[in-house]
Amino acid sequence: MPVDNDVYNTHSWWDDDQPFATLEAFTPARFDYFHDVLTSRLRLDLKGLKVLDVGCGGGLLAEHFAKAGCRVTGMDPSGPSLAAAGEHARESGLEIEYQQGVAEHLPFPDATFDFVYCCDTLEHVTSVDQSVSEAVRVLKPGGHYLYDTINRTFRSKLAMIKMAQDWKSVSFAPKDLHDWASFIKPAELHAVFRKHGLDNQDLVGFASTRPQLELFKAMRRRARGEISYGELGRQFQLGVHKDTSVIYAGYARKAAN
Repeated sequence: MPVDNDVYNTHSWWDDDQPFATLEAFTPARFDYFHDVLTSRLRLDLKGLKVLDVGCGGGLLAEHFAKAGCRVTGMDPSGPSLAAAGEHARESGLEIEYQQGVAEHLPFPDATFDFVYCCDTLEHVTSVDQSVSEAVRVLKPGGHYLYDTINRTFRSKLAMIKMAQDWKSVSFAPKDLHDWASFIKPAELHAVFRKHGLDNQDLVGFASTRPQLELFKAMRRRARGEISYGELGRQFQLGVHKDTSVIYAGYARKAAN
């Protein structure tokens, strides 16, 4: 079944009782991983670095990077999402540039950004190959591409399609948010990286360490309206994990020459 990207045409990115609040709750774990990569492993000073957020949505990750001192440009095809992102940034006193566009045709000159990140996006694009190619083009030589996306496995079909979308007793995501056929295995993605001059440097998973029965009960409570979407996301307690079978992340380096 095709992905319905129109579900992102919403202003409700920061409302704790709307579906995308689960993403907001998952965002700190993702940012913490990327922040550790950039500051501890790569030993970068983030202050003033030019950063591109591809598929920024309502600005969930963009605000974290802006608070860390980066000069963030957020890009997304959805006008309503960008409006919500801009409004929330202004309310938060953050200077973030938001621009409409698609991952396959980035509206920026070559070698513009110190690093590019692409989260919850590659499973929605029309061409992973072209999206990666464009990200590499706008990266400065020696720059880094940070990513997370969804693996194409039996477990991801169960978790992200059946439980999250299809089964009404536990579902918490909009119908047709994801299409299992659009998920990409790490080996496939890394082959695309090599094709376009990226050298993958790390691979981790994101998962909950809480017992599966507890998570199932929390999803049941959300489906019955007993807790908010945001509270469900917080109860997942998402963190870096060795299990890459559902959500995985990493970073890759563009050659310096």
